[in-house]
Amino acid sequence: MEWLFNFPELFDLDTTAIDNAVRSFAVSAEAVLDMIKGGLNGQVNFVSMFLSYIPWPIFLLLIVFLGWRIRKSLKSGILYGTLVFLVGAVGLWELMRTTLAVVLASVAIALVIGIPIGILISNSETANKIVRPILDTMQTMPVFVYLIPALLLFGTGNASGVIATVIYAVVPVIRLTSLGIRQVDKEVIEAAKSFGSTRWQLLQKVQVPQAMPTIMTGVNQTLMMAMAMVVTTSMIGVRGLGMEVLNAVNRIEIGRGLVAGSAVVILAIVLDRLTQGGVTSDKNKSAEKVENINEGGQGQ
Repeated sequence: MEWLFNFPELFDLDTTAIDNAVRSFAVSAEAVLDMIKGGLNGQVNFVSMFLSYIPWPIFLLLIVFLGWRIRKSLKSGILYGTLVFLVGAVGLWELMRTTLAVVLASVAIALVIGIPIGILISNSETANKIVRPILDTMQTMPVFVYLIPALLLFGTGNASGVIATVIYAVVPVIRLTSLGIRQVDKEVIEAAKSFGSTRWQLLQKVQVPQAMPTIMTGVNQTLMMAMAMVVTTSMIGVRGLGMEVLNAVNRIEIGRGLVAGSAVVILAIVLDRLTQGGVTSDKNKSAEKVENINEGGQGQ
């Protein structure tokens, strides 16, 4: 009766063949992969260099200013500036700047890829049916799996970390861009069409602006998922706060890990609050545009 409790193994999958195929591809496409790697490293280095030219007092004042302008509260700006100051005060300023460069570079690529795909699948049911299972797979795949092909194709370093982060973090902005455009009020779309708007004008001046709060929520979630990959990508050589956490784990240094982990949390909170403030601002602007369109329709 053992066969009732031991599930039969019907297929003997040869995973080595997959590994060999990827390695063969990496060798044959080495020139192209080196170009991509150089471009990604160059983008991270550019952002890092840009941040390095900002004196730390100016950087803190910029955080305070953004917090004040976006959150409409000077207290919020001072709080965010104080939190970032604490990261530098414990000796993690350079690591924080490195982490921020990798995150910003990854998020920029994710948005360039994700927003157009989201717009595409929002207007095409066929494209949506094709892309949706792919997004489901990307969203549920364990994050460590993304590190393996990135490591095989690009080796250790920032390029592999950016690739893995983009794959992991691009899903929310695609889904929410599509959702936001699909949820635009049909009456607003009909009003725009009645004024003779072309398909491009409808997308550019009505659908995207109306969906901007939802799109910004997707940007916020992409940013947070990129921050969540900071520690994971340190396993393939990405430096920054994640590497500090990984070193603390390897050496079983609780205090060091707690301080570095708290710095990651602080950076994530500040970025989250600033982008959430942008969502609220876009909601108010969208509401004003809806009123203007409706008033124009009534006047007509």
